[in-house]
Amino acid sequence: MDLKHQFLIAMPAMADPNFSGSVVYICDHSDRGALGLVINRPTDLKLETLFDRIDLKLEIAPWKDRPVYFGGPVQTERGFVLHVPPGSYSSTLPITSDISLTTSKDVLEAVAEGSGPEKMLVTLGYSGWGAGQLESEIAQNAWLTVKARPEIIFDMPADEKYEAALKLLGVDTLALSGQAGHA
Repeated sequence: MDLKHQFLIAMPAMADPNFSGSVVYICDHSDRGALGLVINRPTDLKLETLFDRIDLKLEIAPWKDRPVYFGGPVQTERGFVLHVPPGSYSSTLPITSDISLTTSKDVLEAVAEGSGPEKMLVTLGYSGWGAGQLESEIAQNAWLTVKARPEIIFDMPADEKYEAALKLLGVDTLALSGQAGHA
């Protein structure tokens, strides 16, 4: 099962506070493990402040007030940029033909100059799983999975992403139970 370009939707019984109520976008998945970004957990940090910290001036109105997201508990001091269109930056992982993940500063320099991607989500930190770990969590009913939709990542307010991801499965949040069952 390849989980790349899938949403992981945390089940109500998710005990880990890093992931409770979260939607994670899987950027990479192989037999060595998985890497994803939580896409619905904005922090109090705004892009303008982040740019100031890395000595870039961000004056473009719609970007400067956007939040930086908590991408996960691993390497929380490091920035990760999900973006459309892919572009050619020095450290970019293509996820689909439309979406890429960039970890190099040059994507943010392009944004500051007004030539960056048209849509992006910036996180500090990422979510990572070792070999077989994520598959095991899915088997234990910790996560629901569904093919990702870019408009949920880039166009929706953070507080609507969880429900929107569930709707892709035809599930209503009220119908979810914290109990796992096997017939």
